[in-house]
Amino acid sequence: MDARLATAPPHLAPLSSPMARGYALGLLGVVLFALTIPMTRLAGGTALAPELPPSFVALGRAAVAGLCSVAYLLAVRAAWPARADWPWLALTCLGVVFGFPLLLGLAVREVDAVHAAVVTGLLPMATAALAAAFLRQRASWGFWLSAWAGLGLVLGYAAWRGAGALSAADGLLFVAVLLGAAGYVGGGQLARRMPAQQVICWVLVLALPVTLPSAGLTWPERPASVAAWAGFAYVSLVSMWLGFFAWYRALALGGTLRISQVQVLQPFLSMLFAVPLLGEPLEAGSLAFAAAVVAVVWWGRRQAVQGGPTR
Repeated sequence: MDARLATAPPHLAPLSSPMARGYALGLLGVVLFALTIPMTRLAGGTALAPELPPSFVALGRAAVAGLCSVAYLLAVRAAWPARADWPWLALTCLGVVFGFPLLLGLAVREVDAVHAAVVTGLLPMATAALAAAFLRQRASWGFWLSAWAGLGLVLGYAAWRGAGALSAADGLLFVAVLLGAAGYVGGGQLARRMPAQQVICWVLVLALPVTLPSAGLTWPERPASVAAWAGFAYVSLVSMWLGFFAWYRALALGGTLRISQVQVLQPFLSMLFAVPLLGEPLEAGSLAFAAAVVAVVWWGRRQAVQGGPTR
């Protein structure tokens, strides 16, 4: 790849360039992941009207996706990961298989999907910060200004909605964000060494000795609704598996630090999805904040970033 395309602002790159493809795949991943919070709440229910146990939702979805991953890796005859890949696989496994799903599932039993979407809006900033620290990706002041502006908008929205009054559920969500960001950084690093679709598959296979028996042990004791099982199917096959095919490839193509900022859109998409799926209200002010965040992300993608080479 031409070095000039690796560092040039993406609006100057051809539509067929790795950077442009990275943004397209990143946007696809964000749309798929935006349904995760509403679908997790649909699967687990609420504290007053519980459905599937949060531990089963978190571990069961990883078990289902892990079994799919075994079939996929055998079908493509994937090479065994190199020794240097195993620390990154372990980090990714901790973040996206165990940490984020389990803590999110517990939190959305206590708060609605809109509240959770606001707090997890910190994920792009956390991912960018960890990427800058661990992957040595450097960004211009303009890029960081746009990232902080996006964060400020998310926090401003939280204050407007009253989400600034932190609860135990908020604490769970903040830790989930940190673990999820670590998983994204680890997966983005692995996607530069192996096909992106194999990254999440190996991570899920690594977790199978824990997730498969745990899914059996946490199997729901009472029947759940069809809607709850539909939510579980989505988080198993899309949120935990297919969505990462697009997301990790996007991180490899465009760099973890830059592509992670597209995820600033995710909380607002989650809110929009929560309206028809869960019947949660959506105020006009939410749409205004969403428009402001879109503008910030669009400006941020025009700023120069160095690091994060493509495959």
